[in-house]
Amino acid sequence: MGRGLRPDRVARSVFDIDLAALRRMGITALCLDLDNTLVGWNRPPDERIRSWLAAVAELGFRVAIVSNNSAARVAAFCDELGLHGVAVAHKPRRSGFRRALEILGAEPSRAAVIGDQIWTDVWGGNRAGCFTVLVRPLERREFLGTRVARAFERLWLLLLRRIDPPASMNRPLPTDPR
Repeated sequence: MGRGLRPDRVARSVFDIDLAALRRMGITALCLDLDNTLVGWNRPPDERIRSWLAAVAELGFRVAIVSNNSAARVAAFCDELGLHGVAVAHKPRRSGFRRALEILGAEPSRAAVIGDQIWTDVWGGNRAGCFTVLVRPLERREFLGTRVARAFERLWLLLLRRIDPPASMNRPLPTDPR
């Protein structure tokens, strides 16, 4: 089975990702989904995500938000936190990830895509050649199209867990070069 719709790792949330393990794997850049990955759908940054992003920066990661949401939404979030962002990214197309990697000056093999959706974040990140981490969505409130996709996503994840489960990111990992 190819990597297409299979994340390299899974985690309960961004807060459960072993960031030091990512660094040991040679990851230097993070392309982060916004809604239901970092904060609830269309919500502003909260203190918990601010602290997590500070820890990310302390470890030397370069960060860009890659979102299918509007330019206004992504700009407001990124401006408040001093982050780079790619809005209307058309995930799972590679172009949004490529723009983010160009902004960050990172090669795909040295970048991780972290998001809550198989069909956009994981598939797009894998297509772009990045390491992918799937997290659980933060809340049930989301765009109507996403809610429909979630039903198919649940079926795919059940199948994936039976035939080839991805490793968990909720515990420390050894160095894992791809």
